[in-house]
Amino acid sequence: MLILGIETSCDETAAAVVRDGVEILSNVVVSQIDIFAEYGGVIPEVAARSHLEVMLPVIDKALADANCTWDDIDAIAVTHAPGLLGSLLIGTLTARTLAILHDKPLYAVHHLKSHVYANWLFNDNQNSIPDFPLFPLLALVVSGGHTQILYMRGHNQFEIVGTTRDDAVGECFDKVAKILGLPYPGGPSIAKAALEGDANKYRLPHPKIEGLDFSFSGLKTAVLRAVQKELGLPISHPSHDLKNHLNPEQVADFAASFQKTAVDILVEKLQLALEKYPDIQSVVVAGGVSANKVLREALPEAYFPAPALSGDNGAMVAAACYFEIQSGAEPVNPYSLNIYPRISIEK
Repeated sequence: MLILGIETSCDETAAAVVRDGVEILSNVVVSQIDIFAEYGGVIPEVAARSHLEVMLPVIDKALADANCTWDDIDAIAVTHAPGLLGSLLIGTLTARTLAILHDKPLYAVHHLKSHVYANWLFNDNQNSIPDFPLFPLLALVVSGGHTQILYMRGHNQFEIVGTTRDDAVGECFDKVAKILGLPYPGGPSIAKAALEGDANKYRLPHPKIEGLDFSFSGLKTAVLRAVQKELGLPISHPSHDLKNHLNPEQVADFAASFQKTAVDILVEKLQLALEKYPDIQSVVVAGGVSANKVLREALPEAYFPAPALSGDNGAMVAAACYFEIQSGAEPVNPYSLNIYPRISIEK
């Protein structure tokens, strides 16, 4: 079964063709990172307009790279929630139109489900099919907008057992990077700076949140106060000016210390979840932060997507769609499909 996956939830315009939910035949991603690096974050209106400019060329390239035509495509999958309203609109309107024009069944896919199913994907040039996660499993979803622990008894069965009460971990990376004067997006820039730093130089607190929930707002503030203290500046000193007083060694040490603390918090909560659910057969990590090398080294037994599949892409959408179909999901009406900027994965 060949599925065309379309992803436009934020600032990547992506399309891919995937066979039977696991084999990537093509995966095209056009990122807007260069556009938003200047601003230090995504501007929703600009993101939507950028999707509009490249959406159809990206889909055409995905079909060409997969060496297939519309006659070969069995279904279209598109991200309809959650995400930026304008970005979601461009992707879903495109998918709806193509489904009508080419008479293809259309499936609406939740963005976080897609990230989880990136762990089932492999490239068609690999020598052998890799092993896949076993159920029941725990999924640690870590991205710019979400930090959750999901319990999955089987395919397309998602139960939220832990979530963030404020900032997502990826958002925290972005905000700390801004304090340190590092470029957007914060995850890669902090990871790069941390290579030259001492992860034990600054002791940063772990939030005292009961159960399996997360909190990263306090960690962000703790970094801010630690930087101000290191520089001998009052807490009233504006955060945007601190980078002008930091030397490269300090930036590296703060980046490394923050990264270590953030990863330790994630691992601690995951360990608590494993103690609570002793029947777990596998652990998968998903989302943009899953590309972090320190996190990967801290969880050597867990499943991680290929680094190129950690961020938003169309292949993961197609994979999630396939397993939804296998679980009995029905196509949606292309004339009435709606978008949901915020909606739980359990819905």
